Amino acid sequence: MLKLLQNEWMKLWSKKGTWVMAGLVVLLVIGMVGLVKWTETLTADDGTPDWRTAAQAELTQDKSSLDADLLKGESKRMTEERVMMNEYRLANDIPPIGDISREGMIYDPSVGSIALLLTVIVAAGIVASEFSQGTIKMLLTRPVKRWKILTSKYAAVLLFGVLLMMIGFATTILCAFIFFPAGGGQALAVSGGKVVEVSVWSHGLYVLLLSFGNVVITASFAFMIGSVFRSSGMAIGLSLFIYFTGNIVVSLLSRFEIVKYLLFTHMDLTIYESNFRLHDDITLPFSLAVLAVYWVIFLIISYGVFTKRDITA
Repeated sequence: MLKLLQNEWMKLWSKKGTWVMAGLVVLLVIGMVGLVKWTETLTADDGTPDWRTAAQAELTQDKSSLDADLLKGESKRMTEERVMMNEYRLANDIPPIGDISREGMIYDPSVGSIALLLTVIVAAGIVASEFSQGTIKMLLTRPVKRWKILTSKYAAVLLFGVLLMMIGFATTILCAFIFFPAGGGQALAVSGGKVVEVSVWSHGLYVLLLSFGNVVITASFAFMIGSVFRSSGMAIGLSLFIYFTGNIVVSLLSRFEIVKYLLFTHMDLTIYESNFRLHDDITLPFSLAVLAVYWVIFLIISYGVFTKRDITA
């Protein structure tokens, strides 16, 4: 199995397009950080209230909501934690992480979106290209079990996604240190009923890990479509369709109970770093469980079709 994976990995990187994708990640990240820096120059003196005023206003509003007993479940828990953190900030004069800052750049999940789009291209074509190039018969007549061949291809896709994420993250850190000064704020969290200060590096890696969840699910979907229908174009098109229209579908169905079980609702796990929740009973473990079910379904279909396919077709 390891040798199969190594061969698949070497085959993947022997293609010129793979190197182009890696370079494209670097260029897109540099462009993104450069755009943020340019935006900073435009909004430097826009009259935005300082963080203390904003924190105090949010604190007052949250306390009013809690006193009025308007919140339940997850919304109440989040509001209580936000109250604790804002009180801690104001008492200790600790500003929050600014979006346009060195720390804010390290926390930015945009790297995940860039890696996702490029990983989908590889996932869609890694099996479909064997059919389009006419090499599938030679591949499947080798004395190796088909599930091992497919596993090596799928593992190569995931490793490629991981590599793109790490390249993008490293580029983001480098650009953040070049373009932005230190001291952009401090992230806080509530642990064991107490407010604790969070390391910028551990939190940045945590956000990166949450972003990778979307990469895995969307790439797995593209891998399934490419394996079943033998068309990389269809796989890329459908994968990008669900990626870009997912939020619209969720918004349209937000009033219905079924939205909790839709794939689109849980694809972006970085939402758990924000203050927004679609439903009080949707938590990170629940989202991971739903995604795991869809992931298993995608793989069952991929393996089921690939292992039973007639190679003369």
